[in-house]
Amino acid sequence: MSQRDLSPFSVTPAAGLLSRCVSKGTVTQEEIDSASSKLSPAFSDFLHEAEQRIRMQRQVSELQLEAELLKTEKRSADVTHTYHLTRRFHRLQVFCGHLQDVLKEQNALRQRLMRPLGHTNLPVQAHLHRFVVDLVLMLPDFVEILEQNLNSVRCSPATRDNLDQLVSHMTLMTSLFKMINIVLVHLTTFEYLIKFNLFQ
Repeated sequence: MSQRDLSPFSVTPAAGLLSRCVSKGTVTQEEIDSASSKLSPAFSDFLHEAEQRIRMQRQVSELQLEAELLKTEKRSADVTHTYHLTRRFHRLQVFCGHLQDVLKEQNALRQRLMRPLGHTNLPVQAHLHRFVVDLVLMLPDFVEILEQNLNSVRCSPATRDNLDQLVSHMTLMTSLFKMINIVLVHLTTFEYLIKFNLFQ
């Protein structure tokens, strides 16, 4: 056993702390004495008020959280309403029924897709016959224009080469014209000089 346990007048650390608080004036002896008689665990009124403030802030934050939850529930209530869900469920059932019908007719569908389309006629509705006739009349013109465009695309490298040759010949001709012009100017000046010498 320690010496503290043997001494009848030993001071505990809590008692030492309380005596220092009383000596500094933070807590009075009456508050300490009344704290033991009260059911409240706080020693002073200040601590009791601080505990009450903390409790109130905790309650306010809980109420704010509940209000946010109610707001999000209100926003999402339209989506989860039974009216919207039954409509979506009905659409989903119709779609699943359609898929089941397609799967039942899968063999017939596979056979239709494997059959060549060369000798089959596509059904055309009556109000579209006029457009089909116009389309058939425009088809040869379209094919002719397409062939012309394809030929021009195929011949474009040769056209570029021909154009380059044409440009080089044009520059050669212009340089020749310049030289001829210079020679003519010299000849005319020479002719004037000869005439001038003859007259003198």
